[in-house]
Amino acid sequence: MSETTEFHHRFQPPKGGSSRTILVLHGTGGDESSLFPIAEALDPDAAVLSVRGKILENGAARFFRRLAEGVFDLEDLNFRTHELADFVFSAASRYGFDLDNIYAAGYSNGANVAASMMFLRPEVLAGGILLRAMVPFEPEPSHRLAGKRVFVSEGKHDPLVPLDNADKLANLLRSLGADVTLHWVDLDHRIGRSEIEEAARWLSLHSM
Repeated sequence: MSETTEFHHRFQPPKGGSSRTILVLHGTGGDESSLFPIAEALDPDAAVLSVRGKILENGAARFFRRLAEGVFDLEDLNFRTHELADFVFSAASRYGFDLDNIYAAGYSNGANVAASMMFLRPEVLAGGILLRAMVPFEPEPSHRLAGKRVFVSEGKHDPLVPLDNADKLANLLRSLGADVTLHWVDLDHRIGRSEIEEAARWLSLHSM
C-alpha cells in the first residue's frame, strides 16, 4: 500500500458472524482509539475499522484542513475524502470485510468527512451515523444516495453547529435519495449516552 493511502488505524474482526463493519472517524484531537467503545456500543458483533486523521492542527489530529472555525478547506477536503475512501477499499481487501455493508460512525470532524464521503464516494458506505455533523459542501444533484441510510444526531445547544446547518445537511441527504433520520438531543457538542443508544436501535433495524 502506498504511503499516501495508508492511515494509522485499528481493526477488530466481527463477532458472531456479522457482515457489518463500522468505520469509526474521530473528532478533532482524537485518534483511532477514541471512539472504539462507541462503535462496540452501536453494534457489538460488527467488525470495527477505526482510522486516525492525518492532518495536524496545533498538534490535534483531523481528517482535513480548515481555514477557520466552520470554514473548510474544500480542496483539501476533496483530496482527503478520496484518500480515505481508497484506504477503506484497501483495508477491505487486507482484512476481508464486506464492502457492501460498511457504516460510518463519525463525530464532529469525523462526521463531516463521512458526509463528504457519502457525497463524493457513495459506493464506499451503506450508510452512516453522523454525530454533530455540518454540511461539508454543496453536492452536485447528480450524486445519488438511493438505498443509503443515515442517522444524523445534533445538539440543540451546540455552539459549533448551527441548527439550520444541521437541518440543511439532513435535507441535502434526503434530496439525493438517502433515508435520513434526524435526531435532536438536549446537549451541546458533546456526545450523550442516550443518542448512542438510539443510534444503536436505529442500526439494529438495518441488519443485513
